[in-house]
Amino acid sequence: MAKRIQFSAYGGPEVLEYADYQPTEPGPQEVRVRNRAVGLNFIDTYYRSGLYPAPDFPTSLGTEGAGEVEAVGSAVTQFKVGDRVAYATGPLGAYSELHVLPADKLVRLPEGISFEQAAAMMLKGLTVQYLLRQTFELKGGETILFHAAAGGVGLIACQWARALGVKLIGTVSSAEKAALAKANGAWATIDYSHENVVQRVLELTNGAKCPVVYDSVGKDTWETSLDCVAPRGLMVSFGNASGPVSGVNLGILAQKGSLYVTRPTLFGYASTPERLQAMADELFALIADGHIKVEIKQRFALADAAKAHTALASRQTTGSTVLIP
Repeated sequence: MAKRIQFSAYGGPEVLEYADYQPTEPGPQEVRVRNRAVGLNFIDTYYRSGLYPAPDFPTSLGTEGAGEVEAVGSAVTQFKVGDRVAYATGPLGAYSELHVLPADKLVRLPEGISFEQAAAMMLKGLTVQYLLRQTFELKGGETILFHAAAGGVGLIACQWARALGVKLIGTVSSAEKAALAKANGAWATIDYSHENVVQRVLELTNGAKCPVVYDSVGKDTWETSLDCVAPRGLMVSFGNASGPVSGVNLGILAQKGSLYVTRPTLFGYASTPERLQAMADELFALIADGHIKVEIKQRFALADAAKAHTALASRQTTGSTVLIP
């Protein structure tokens, strides 16, 4: 038997329970991992609340963690018992002491990166990799807008942009978060609690706006983001922190300058084991070179996952948060 966080109905953090469960034996192509650290991500709240449908109840949460291989299926050749591994792309069930998942979802974890670092940045770091290097391939010299720049994804984006020679304008909700984003490499910040985002972007870009805007907030910032995109530029909507964007009239893209829009996911980019490992290798190299530092700002015991969700939803967290089994 092992312990995990599970839930049997959609709802707030109170639906999460710390329970005993029996992990399955790995199938031929599967690996069982003993988690040493588990990542906390906003997407976890989407599954808990029912915005994203969960599989059969009761079910666990989480798609990101790091630990050691404890058992391998009969057809698995790329990993062996004792290997240090990390994962970020599911399936659900990372909020557990033991997690069985397909071998092709795992990447090898270099010795120089701790389990906590890996769990804190795999999903966020791979998200930044596809956003800045694939969805819109930044070359250096661009000025971009990135919402929620002091969050877990945002702080990695600030550092990665600086490493690429990109000027990142980050939106934040307080002076403290502005200072944090600047310390991590943001070129400029906009505090939307008292500053007009569109007006400030126009000032900062001398009226040119941005070739790409990255928006994980969703409903509340959709129109603002479109107004910050340069003509024929790209609006990247990659999250729903304030609720999903819906009921969009495509004509608005014409009105605002023949704009492009995309709604990407990590799963769409890390679609093969080879792509996943290559993306992770680029991330690990930037960490090894000191370009990206993973700051774990909050640690919770796995049993306290509900408290962690409450803190995340009320914007009490900065940077990355990990759960420790």
